[in-house]
Amino acid sequence: MSASDKTKVKRAPKRGFYDCETIYNILDNSFICQVAFVHNGYPVIIPTIYGRKKDHIYIHGATVSRMLVELEKGFPISVNVTETNGIVLARSAFHHSLNYKSVTIFGEALLVTNEDERILALKIISDQIIPNRWEEVRLPNEKEMKATKIIKIPISEASAKIRTGPPIDDKQDYDLQIWAGVIPIKTTMDIPIADPLLKDGILIPQSVNNLMKD
Repeated sequence: MSASDKTKVKRAPKRGFYDCETIYNILDNSFICQVAFVHNGYPVIIPTIYGRKKDHIYIHGATVSRMLVELEKGFPISVNVTETNGIVLARSAFHHSLNYKSVTIFGEALLVTNEDERILALKIISDQIIPNRWEEVRLPNEKEMKATKIIKIPISEASAKIRTGPPIDDKQDYDLQIWAGVIPIKTTMDIPIADPLLKDGILIPQSVNNLMKD
C-alpha cells in the first residue's frame, strides 16, 4: 500500500514502512491493539484484543460496549499495535530512545452481521492469541453470540514504523566516559498455572504446550 497524508511517517521518515509484508508481520506478532475514536466530542483510547485475516483485523466485545456501539456507526478511527524490543541508552539524556516496531491503521470500522463470518472472526481472534485453542474448548452458544458484537477494520490505509540498533549520539559525545547501549526486552510465556477448580487428571492441552515451545 502507498503512503497517504495520514500514514506517512513524518518524524524520522526513514523508519517508515508501507509494504503489506512488514505491516502484516508486526500485526501477526501481537494480539493487543489500542483503538482510538471520538465519543460525545472527546477522544477515547481503549485497548482490546484482535485477530488478523488477510487485509482485515477483527475485534469483538459486548453488544453494549461503548466502543463497539460507536465504531459500528462508521466513524473514523485509528488503531495502533506496538512491540517494544529494547531500551536504548545513549551518552546523553536527550538521545535515549526505544527499539520498537509499530503499526498504525486509519479507516472506518464495519459491523459484521453474517453469522458464519461472526463465528470465523471469533476463531481468528482466538487463534491470534493461542493457535488451535478454538478446537479444544466449548464454542459460543446462541445466547453468547447474541451478546457479542464483532467489528472488522480494513487494513487499507496503514503504515509501520521501526527503530533498531544502537544509540545515536552527538559526535562530540562519543568521547564521554559514559556507558551506552541497548537493554533488550523479551516477552516470554511462563509455566501454565492450572485453575484451582480444575478436575484431577486433566492434562495441559496441546495448544498450550505448543505455545511453551515457541
